[in-house]
Amino acid sequence: MKFANTVRQYWAALRALLVFTVICGFGYPLLIWLVALIPGLHDNAEGSIVTAGGKPVGSELIGQLFTDSNGNALPQYFQSRPSAAGTGYDPTASSGSNLGPESVVDTPADPAKLAGGAKPADAGFKASLLTTVCSNSQSVGQLEGVDGSRPFCTGGGVGSVLAVTGPRDSRGYVVHPTRVVSVNEPCPTTNRTFLDVYEGVRVECAKFGEDYSNGQIVPIRGVATDNPQVPADAVTASGSGLDPNISPAYADIQVARVAKARHVSADQIRAVLARYVSGRALGFFGDPTVNVLQLNLELDHKYPVAS
Repeated sequence: MKFANTVRQYWAALRALLVFTVICGFGYPLLIWLVALIPGLHDNAEGSIVTAGGKPVGSELIGQLFTDSNGNALPQYFQSRPSAAGTGYDPTASSGSNLGPESVVDTPADPAKLAGGAKPADAGFKASLLTTVCSNSQSVGQLEGVDGSRPFCTGGGVGSVLAVTGPRDSRGYVVHPTRVVSVNEPCPTTNRTFLDVYEGVRVECAKFGEDYSNGQIVPIRGVATDNPQVPADAVTASGSGLDPNISPAYADIQVARVAKARHVSADQIRAVLARYVSGRALGFFGDPTVNVLQLNLELDHKYPVAS
């Protein structure tokens, strides 16, 4: 009897396995494949591939860089937002930088390695999120001919952050500074710190190897306006690192450069740009966007650059 019950249980389990294998392993994938063939959905199911001259040049859903072999922006193209996915927009390394709003202090580079010709990254330098934003904003400002300054950034494009040492009150705040260090401006690469004096104490540049963790970290807002000319999406990466879109505000500050490189007027470029501005989803989700790849392809078609 026990053997017969065991056989029945295993036979029931086997039948269930076969039924669910057919349903989940064959039926469901087949249904999804058939749905993907419905007109209007097929292109999305195939990866939303964009073609030019009959050849695939990218996807509507994945951004890409428009730079030369040295990483410099090609002036005739609208630029995408930064990407932290691999070397940029790598679908196999999709991710953000994992840095948050408290990432304001850089890891300095070893000056001995820098003197030996090493690049900052190879010498141990790791930028904080704040310095990354400041540096990107300064670079975009220089490229587009606009003011790249923004709050909590120095004129040199790093985070304006102090480590303040001294007696503290009951809440842990320094009340009488005895030493102040600009932690993101290392000696001897800077001749002068962004701030000369803080609450009567001279501001020092940071020295490699010194530990300033016992100081109170104080970001300094500076004199930049609350509304920087360089928008946020021009200086920060998306969570996936693959965002193919930029804001109309970022696109707008690029118009003059693109128009000059293509030898047409800014109004002509704006007319093309206006056709590629997508509104909010369902009228209220998200923000208006511009698909950079589609816009650049249309500009290549309408206002090609002589090679």
